[in-house]
Amino acid sequence: MGMGVVTAVSRNEEYTFTKPTHASITLLAGLGVEGDVHQGVTVKHRSRVAQDPTQPNLRQVHLMHAELFDELRAKGFSVDPGEIGENVTTRGIDLLGLPTGTLLHLGPQAVVEVTGLRNPCLQIDRFSKGLLKEVVGKGPDGELVRRAGIMSIVLVGGVVSPGDEIRVELPAEPHRPLQTV
Repeated sequence: MGMGVVTAVSRNEEYTFTKPTHASITLLAGLGVEGDVHQGVTVKHRSRVAQDPTQPNLRQVHLMHAELFDELRAKGFSVDPGEIGENVTTRGIDLLGLPTGTLLHLGPQAVVEVTGLRNPCLQIDRFSKGLLKEVVGKGPDGELVRRAGIMSIVLVGGVVSPGDEIRVELPAEPHRPLQTV
């Protein structure tokens, strides 16, 4: 799977859709991004808290591939890192093609485990009209294809900064494709 690189890191203390970029973020084991509204052992997403506040938070760190922004730019959408809510923007890794349970080593210390696909929400269209259908497409068999990045949980904490190397550690076979979390 080779190497990738972190191109931007973002966090937000508030429930707003866009997350400001920072010089670095600190990942906390079992919690998520220090100072980010979605950090926690149990679900933080408001709709999920309403359903069952004790569900484990499988969405602690949201990663998105910068290649998607390149594609969107080519179609006339201007999207910058953090603007559609991710914490870590990557380049050089096919995030959506990773199997469930893949470990991503971010920089010298932090390790996250990939839990699934982000299910993009309507807020994406509020951010930029028509963007939702670009990040939720239809696959060859008519199945929904969600391209708005992936979610992960923090196994080992650490500081993550732009320029950090990302090392991919695949889980044991058989590989399970990512599902929405």
